[in-house]
Amino acid sequence: MGSISLPPDTRGAGGHFIETQFRTKQIRPPASLSFDGQTVMITGSNTGLGLETARTMLDMKLSHLIMAVRTVAKGEKAAAPLRKAHPGAKIDVWALDMGDYDSIRSFAKRCEVESPRLDIAILNAGVWPQQWTINPNTGHEEAVQVNYLSTALLSILLLPALKKSSRPGHPSRLSVVSSGLAQVSQFPQRDVVPLLPEFDKQPAGAYNLAANTERYSVTKTMELMLVLKLSESVSADQVIVNSVGPGLIKGTDLHRDIGFLMRGFMKLLNNAGHTPQEAAWLYIDAVTAQGKETHGSFVKNFRLMQ
Repeated sequence: MGSISLPPDTRGAGGHFIETQFRTKQIRPPASLSFDGQTVMITGSNTGLGLETARTMLDMKLSHLIMAVRTVAKGEKAAAPLRKAHPGAKIDVWALDMGDYDSIRSFAKRCEVESPRLDIAILNAGVWPQQWTINPNTGHEEAVQVNYLSTALLSILLLPALKKSSRPGHPSRLSVVSSGLAQVSQFPQRDVVPLLPEFDKQPAGAYNLAANTERYSVTKTMELMLVLKLSESVSADQVIVNSVGPGLIKGTDLHRDIGFLMRGFMKLLNNAGHTPQEAAWLYIDAVTAQGKETHGSFVKNFRLMQ
């Protein structure tokens, strides 16, 4: 099956960066592609790549957009120009705090009860903390909490609504946003039992760029494992579940907590980043052009990784 045999990327982060940012041709969705009559939910859609994906899908005649955001006021501000540009579309802004299990449960229930259908869910929200942080609601380290544990819970809870909306020959879609860094993580905790408490132990020494990059990368590796297990619980005829790696993107909030000394370096790297529109094309490719062969697998650079 697809990416189940995907090996580590022995070229390291540098090789991954060169391939993704310089050697991959960006593929614009076909002009004929339409989301008319469909409902799409995107987490983290008030800024950056999530917002650009929402805008691009609305341009492709999306009928109903659910913007899942932590702060509704910020979501409504982002939604205002979208509503003005697309008066015929229904655009909802719903609260979703990926650091709070009760918020995730309430949001998933709302998707099941209040929306007549849910055709596509793109789980775009994620964090890359630059400081060691324990989530006060759960007691787990923040990157593991948001990128893996909360993403896993939301994915599982959304499956009923997605299955209900599938039609013969037209399965619903669930795409979890991962990263090519998932292929280069060292995952030093992989043999520890039980595993999750190990992530909540503060590492010895400084939580520097190398440490927080490794932690982020491990959470993305675990997302690939999550997507594989989810695919075993639902048929691709009902819901195609895959993960997608967008690469480095200009203008996102992922590195918003970065320290002063690293800002110049990241600004230089961002010059090589894809535009949000180009990355949105990759998201759209993952939930339209990529078919059942990607069920449980990882899509990067517009192709199935295997």
